[in-house]
Amino acid sequence: MKSLMLLTLRGVVRDRVLHGILATSLLFVIIPTISSFSMRQVTELSITLSLSLISFLLLVLAVFLGGTSIWKDIERRYTFSVLGLPIRRGDYLFGKFFGIAAFMVICAFILLLAAGGVIWYSSGIYPSDRPVVWEYIVLAVAMDCMKYILLVAISFALSSLSTSFFLPVFGTISLYFVGGATQEAYDFIHTATGQSLPALTRKIASALYYVLPNLSAFDFKVNAIYGVPVKGYPLLLTIGYGVVYVMILMAVSSLIFSRREMK
Repeated sequence: MKSLMLLTLRGVVRDRVLHGILATSLLFVIIPTISSFSMRQVTELSITLSLSLISFLLLVLAVFLGGTSIWKDIERRYTFSVLGLPIRRGDYLFGKFFGIAAFMVICAFILLLAAGGVIWYSSGIYPSDRPVVWEYIVLAVAMDCMKYILLVAISFALSSLSTSFFLPVFGTISLYFVGGATQEAYDFIHTATGQSLPALTRKIASALYYVLPNLSAFDFKVNAIYGVPVKGYPLLLTIGYGVVYVMILMAVSSLIFSRREMK
């Protein structure tokens, strides 16, 4: 599994995905200029824009690397040569997943360094009354990275079912938007207005809340921007939720992929 992870990591780098991310990260250069238009919250706006750019780039990576990785290997017939070796399909799938996850972590770290430089520069020129809490910025990027690794696991689950890249790519994008709204939907059905909905609708919404990923739980941007303290228990609960959800998804993916017919 370790060799497959390293091969996947090298393959992603060889495809010049990292070069594309580094080129796109040049957008960080214009963030101080854009932030300067906010006369009173320059630092806060630079943090917001930096974290949003990191989130967008990681989303693009998660969707297209996770959604096309297995399909591309099958189309190029790499999968058949690998599975011809004494290796289980589950190990192949986990090796691919950990390789992409490692690449996501590397990219998140590089983007964090770029964002840190931008925020430091902006806060130096336009000092804010509210100090920059660097550990919260690191935490926000780390939790964002975890969220998109979970999204990669979702795309792998869809890839184990599909023979094309349409379902993994567009299914992952759809679940990303749905996962970002599950908490709001759950909170709504427990309000006075939500209680007026039919009982069946509320039960279905509650069931979907527990089945679909709650991606909004990984959003710590407000804490990073305004220095809002992070409580330990919710943070640990979110990390545990992400780890367990990924494990379940990959176990299901491995089971489906091991029984899939290769043509």
